[in-house]
Amino acid sequence: MKKLQWGMIGGGEGSQIGPAHRLGAGLDGLFEFSAAALDHRPEAGRQYGQQLGLAADRSYGDWREMLAGESAREDRIQLVTVATPNSTHFEITKAFLEAGFHVLCEKPMTMTVDEGEQIVRAAEQNQRICAVNYGYSGYSLVRHMRAMIARGDLGRIRLVNAEFAHGHHADAADADNPRVRWRYDPAQAGVSAQFADCGIHALHMASFVTGEEVTRLSADTVSCIASRELEDDAMVNFRMSGGTVGRLWTSSIAIGRQHGLGIQVFGEKGGLRWSQEHPNQLYWMPLNERLQIIERGEANLSPEADRTTRVTIGHAEGMPLAFANIYKDLAEAIRASNEGRAIDPAADLYPRAADGLRSMAAVVAVAESGAAEGQWVDARPPMFR
Repeated sequence: MKKLQWGMIGGGEGSQIGPAHRLGAGLDGLFEFSAAALDHRPEAGRQYGQQLGLAADRSYGDWREMLAGESAREDRIQLVTVATPNSTHFEITKAFLEAGFHVLCEKPMTMTVDEGEQIVRAAEQNQRICAVNYGYSGYSLVRHMRAMIARGDLGRIRLVNAEFAHGHHADAADADNPRVRWRYDPAQAGVSAQFADCGIHALHMASFVTGEEVTRLSADTVSCIASRELEDDAMVNFRMSGGTVGRLWTSSIAIGRQHGLGIQVFGEKGGLRWSQEHPNQLYWMPLNERLQIIERGEANLSPEADRTTRVTIGHAEGMPLAFANIYKDLAEAIRASNEGRAIDPAADLYPRAADGLRSMAAVVAVAESGAAEGQWVDARPPMFR
């Protein structure tokens, strides 16, 4: 099977997220890294692209040069990943969609709800895939968790509890560090800091595993370090479209917490618990029975879990493999589109532009509710009300 050509914007030398994407995209041999504009410094980007093996004429100085260059090629890339600073996501994603490319955009997809709605429409009008990298939904046991809930193992879902808390911004003396300061500056980060950075991962996870959307929420937001204009801790109560009650905590000042993404789901017939720091185990407690530990890679799991398991049981599964599952989904979706056939249901799980839009609407709702001392607000984007 011929590889699909893939390109990347951002994620250059020294980037935290770039290597994870390159590992993920290449892991299954489905994509060939063919083109890139990797750095805001044109020459540095060109040099690093060639260092990674790109041809000189496809290692571009900026995204506009890349858009023009790839649009003119018969062997142009079919998917581009946008891994640039948040404020640039909208312009780049929209331009590539309108030029006929499929896009995987890092989160947050946009900085405003209106921009998000424009991206959803652009994807629909141009019949292109626009995915958003909520990469943690690629973990095998997260997929199995979703499958268990969908087939009714837990019965009606009553409560979901999600969190994403770390302590890496807890030092008040570090407040002027440029790599930290921008995150709490409204001019650069928008209306939210910690919730927009980490909380939306937890919120998306809640929707992903339950199959329900967040409809309204109430938020308590606080800047525990007084010099910060935007929140570094938030507690959010929310309600979902199927009647599920939701609780979410996100923080950047929780000293002792490292990554801190986890989710618990409680239904009429049992409860599930999973943590990203221990992704090989899913804890399942059926009502009135003993606790069971489901291991990634064991026999008789769901098709969704089996499809996304690569290494044998007992070996660690990490973030690049979760990202690889998003790319595997996208390869299946692109091939299905090219061939005019239906996509495999077990592969049709990648986060869409609509998910990115709902997340942006939730960010705005959290900021609004937090400013109004927890008033309940509509968390849906206008086009989905």
